[in-house]
Amino acid sequence: MSKVWFITGASRGFGRIWAEAALERGDKVAATARSLESVSDLEERFGDAVLPLQLDVTDAARVPEAVQEAFEHFGRLDVLVNNAGYSLIATTEEATDEQIADLFNANYTGVVRIVRAALPLMRQQGSGHILGVTSSLGVVPAPLIGVYAATKAAAESLHESLAKEVAQFGIKVTMIEPGAYATEFGKSATRANPLDVYDTFRKDFMAGLMKLERGNPKATSEALFKVVDAEQPPLRLILGSTTLPQIRATYADRLATWDAWQAVSDAAQ
Repeated sequence: MSKVWFITGASRGFGRIWAEAALERGDKVAATARSLESVSDLEERFGDAVLPLQLDVTDAARVPEAVQEAFEHFGRLDVLVNNAGYSLIATTEEATDEQIADLFNANYTGVVRIVRAALPLMRQQGSGHILGVTSSLGVVPAPLIGVYAATKAAAESLHESLAKEVAQFGIKVTMIEPGAYATEFGKSATRANPLDVYDTFRKDFMAGLMKLERGNPKATSEALFKVVDAEQPPLRLILGSTTLPQIRATYADRLATWDAWQAVSDAAQ
């Protein structure tokens, strides 16, 4: 039986690729984007199998309306993909309060809004699968994008808690953790006003960033299908081959530090 997907941020990048792939395999998709025009072409290509919807996840009033429209249109909601979001290029010192608040509103609170709107419907049908698109940066953060990494780390914690809360209702949760991919994601990033004291560091870091091996985003769809079709899907799924070695090294270092300071920690009990 075909699945019904609700995908945020379906205008480009992963969201567009996954929407098209789901439709091509015979599923149905509510494809949402801030601009309806950016997803309307899907209806021309896939007909009644797709429902284009205008949705900005920072619009608290619009979120429940859009989720309800999709549910009423298709009669159910099987897979929710929280993909919408953007990045901020800034050191911790450079990021303004407004930039930080806006980023969390889109990348974290926006996710909560979508989940909150979908959960009553999934409970009603006794099933559903929530895919939270986080990032490898939510596990292994990097400089210059620390605020973005913080939003993804917060989303990781949210989904881990969520999974324990909703398992009793037959609802599954998986965090999708992409590494570096050749998408248009970087084009949507905002930038803080740079401070001169970070110019050399910024230049060196960005030069290294440009050398990163980037995956083919179109190679990710099959991984998503294996997750949503699995009887027992994982709580976390890394996308790409470069992230797991980084995570292993990062956690080995963290464990070594905690072990080295264990006597101090224990004395503080």
